[in-house]
Parts: sequence; structure tokens; C-alpha cells
Amino acid sequence: MEVVVTRKLLSLLIRNKRHMNPILVVIGAQVLFTASDVIARFLMLRHGFTAAAFLSPWFFFYIFIREVAMVGQLYVFSTITLGKTMTLFAAASIILANILGFLLFREVLSFTEYLAISVIVIAFIFLALR
Repeated sequence: MEVVVTRKLLSLLIRNKRHMNPILVVIGAQVLFTASDVIARFLMLRHGFTAAAFLSPWFFFYIFIREVAMVGQLYVFSTITLGKTMTLFAAASIILANILGFLLFREVLSFTEYLAISVIVIAFIFLALR
């Protein structure tokens, strides 16, 4: 099933390449990567790092989400330079991780840490606009 869905997604991306905004693909792919990380964190805490955890249905769902995100990442690699692509993914990851950390885990950072994250947000905006 994963192969069929991935082929359809690849076909869609290839046909619509001129109409797709790579920045939106970065954000969408990073949302999927981050969502899969959150799922893995919760479920690995429950199941532990065991062989059974890697054979359970959630793990295959986790792999599927990451595969779809990887297709988006490869699309962005084909449209934006490597350095800019990885900077955008890193910034998007930091932003999403901090939002989820606050919303899901009630993590509160110091003023200095939020200031640094704000600089990252500004850098993301500058890169996205260029």
C-alpha cells in the first residue's frame, strides 16, 4: 500500500511542479516529520526500544508518514539549493518543536531562549521570501 500511495504522490508532485510553492512543501513535510516524531516519542515510551515495538502497527504508520514527508523533502531538493533547503527544514523543525513542546508537553523556555527562537523565525521568513 505504501508503494502505491508514494507513487501517486510522486506523480502528483511531478505533474504540478510549476504550480507548487516549495516553502509550503517544506512546512507540510516538516509538519509530517514532526508529527511522526511526537507519535514515536509517546509510543516508544509505552513500548520501549524492543523488537516488538518495531513490529507493531504504529511503527508501520510512523514509517509511512515519514515516507510521505521524504517525498516532499525530495521535491524541495529539486527546486531550492541544498543549503537553503536544509536551513528551511531546520528552522521549520525548531519552530514546530517549540510550539508542540509548549502545547503538548507544557514546556516553557527562558526569555533568552524565546528570543533566539524569534531570530530563527525571522530568518525563516527572510529565506522564504527570497
